[in-house]
Amino acid sequence: MPIIYSLIISQIIFVIFIPLWMQLTLYLHALVMAVIWFCLTFIGLFVGLLIGRKKLYISKQTLHFIMFVYSLALFALLFFRPSREGIENINLIPFNTIRFYLNGEVNLLIAAYNLGANLGLFIPFGIFYRYRKQPRLIQLVGYAVLGVCIIEGLQFFTGRGSLDIDDLILNVTGVMVGYLIYPLIHRVMEVKN
Repeated sequence: MPIIYSLIISQIIFVIFIPLWMQLTLYLHALVMAVIWFCLTFIGLFVGLLIGRKKLYISKQTLHFIMFVYSLALFALLFFRPSREGIENINLIPFNTIRFYLNGEVNLLIAAYNLGANLGLFIPFGIFYRYRKQPRLIQLVGYAVLGVCIIEGLQFFTGRGSLDIDDLILNVTGVMVGYLIYPLIHRVMEVKN
């Protein structure tokens, strides 16, 4: 029963804050609504499973499919935004953009979403990698840095985003967080062959 209650609460939270989520679509792809819904639903499911001391079993194929769809959604968020930022937005100074958001120079909702999304949207990749194999953290960091550099480079060269060292820092930190919280996730979700 805790699972159902947690899922219901997560959906109520989503609906109550729809006006807030809609503000994000003014600056970002409308897919942001689906991402927020997915995250709240996952958190609700996770909390319900944890409280109810239950475990969710999924197949490897299901996990791969979920990550494929998730990656496509992330690709759409990263490359199909309402406005083109242009290639003049380059930041190679670590923590410059993060400081800009934290100093209140930007709408609080946009700042919180950008910082949270840059960190949070990459957490699933750290978790997924731990489900696939047992890598050393340093190996995963190397893969994450390479992957994020490719994404940042593509955004820069296609003019669909800025080239920002802080994105690299936050994205790689998100992957590392996923790697580190894997034992907690594994308590409620197990992948079967």
